[in-house]
Amino acid sequence: MSTVAETFLRRPHGVLEYVADAVRVVAALSVVVAGTGWGVVEIAVLMLALLGTLVPRMLGLRASVDLMVGVAALGAAWSSVFELYTRVTGYDTVVHFLLNGLLAAVFVVLARRAGWIASAGETGGRGGAGHSARVGSVLMTVAFGLAAGTLWEMGEWAGHTLVDSAIFVGYDDTIGDLAAGGLGSLLAGLALPFLVGGDVRGRAARASSSGAGAGADAGADGRGVDAVGHGRPRVHHR
Repeated sequence: MSTVAETFLRRPHGVLEYVADAVRVVAALSVVVAGTGWGVVEIAVLMLALLGTLVPRMLGLRASVDLMVGVAALGAAWSSVFELYTRVTGYDTVVHFLLNGLLAAVFVVLARRAGWIASAGETGGRGGAGHSARVGSVLMTVAFGLAAGTLWEMGEWAGHTLVDSAIFVGYDDTIGDLAAGGLGSLLAGLALPFLVGGDVRGRAARASSSGAGAGADAGADGRGVDAVGHGRPRVHHR
């Protein structure tokens, strides 16, 4: 089984993984740019975004999910820097819907890897146990999405109170953002089989089982190269 370091340092496979890695490079450069043109708050926001782009690669998530998380995290950070949340009506709600859902799905992967929750595959994927595992995963996704949204709103309040009063906060805004994040997390929970399927670990496991299966077939057949090439067993002369 691959370690986190091995998964993170692997070579990209396919166009989407190269693009996702390019997003990570942009995120790292964004921290540097923020350090030269903006203040501490902007640097901290972009550093969080950089972390958000790194975690999917550490977990070996499928390339499309990795790319979506990276773009959403980096886009949300720069949107904060350019104050798009207050300039564009409804933009804040859209970001909460997308980013909360994706981050919630990433957390469920972490929870499964850590053994905190069971996946449908671990319970056989059938019957009451499999159904309960799927429902539990959806509920866990929603719970984390709401928790992440709450922390987000607390951060906005702290920023408004302690750093810059220009940061917009309000009751309607907070409730709307939490509702959007919860809905996005619900949809992410329902889409978990797609979001967490096809990851690096899964590809490695399939490749390993394919190789093992081919070897077992050859061994059980008891034939060598002649059997593959000519359809008859090899004759041994004494």
